[in-house]
Amino acid sequence: MSGTDWYAHKSLGDGLFWIQERFYQSDNRANIWLLRGTHQDVVIDTGLGLRSLPDYIDAKGLLGKDPQRKNPLLAIATHAHFDHSGGLHQFQQVGVHSAEVDALANGDNFETVTWLSDREIAEAPSPGWRARHYKVKAVQPTHILQEGDVINLGDRLLTVLHMPGHSRGSICLHDRDNKLLFSGDVVYDGAMIDWLPYSQVSDYVSSCERLVGLVDSEQVDQVLPGHYNAFGAKRLHRLASTYVSRAGTCSAKFSTLAWRTMAGLALRASNPRSAC
Repeated sequence: MSGTDWYAHKSLGDGLFWIQERFYQSDNRANIWLLRGTHQDVVIDTGLGLRSLPDYIDAKGLLGKDPQRKNPLLAIATHAHFDHSGGLHQFQQVGVHSAEVDALANGDNFETVTWLSDREIAEAPSPGWRARHYKVKAVQPTHILQEGDVINLGDRLLTVLHMPGHSRGSICLHDRDNKLLFSGDVVYDGAMIDWLPYSQVSDYVSSCERLVGLVDSEQVDQVLPGHYNAFGAKRLHRLASTYVSRAGTCSAKFSTLAWRTMAGLALRASNPRSAC
């Protein structure tokens, strides 16, 4: 199967594209966002990497008529988990938060929480392909991101917000002028996961309090998340404030502990070398 078959996209206007992996049919399927700028284009998260995302973007002409006049396409992972970072190795320029550089450089499939099953792949990307052989390929990031870094696209500025909790290197990218927030898995319209390796509930609470502050200060109008559909500021406020209010309850603590234990055992079994 070619990349042109594997992916599909939708133009959202103003140089923004929403790309998805058509045959990865799972709640873990991540949104891939392509944002064009006058001097720099950026792709935010890269999916599993089972087929060439750069080839798809080129074949569909998503970078415009003269992409050579710009810097090479920059791929940024909102965090290192497999469903977001699997395609990073396909790009010349790769950005990730400093806390997760080693996980990607070493191909640590325990920290990338690589967990894929055959039933999630509706059509195999190549003959004989099996999910048990899938691993996130090691990649050396060229852009090591920190809180407050600004990615200049020419006509847009994206500010890096370090928002740990879901993972230790989770980030959001904030287009302040347009009040857009690319949130990765820090927040999306679904259950927020705080029980994976390197998740930290106390950090997640702080990150959610920060999200509430962004809404209260009217800095966000629309959220473009790592999974599911986009949503507005009111929904962001509700999701973040609900997590904060529930995180300290006994039931939430017990649930997190139980899921963390099961996830750790499963990931160590499937990624024994990375877990050592």
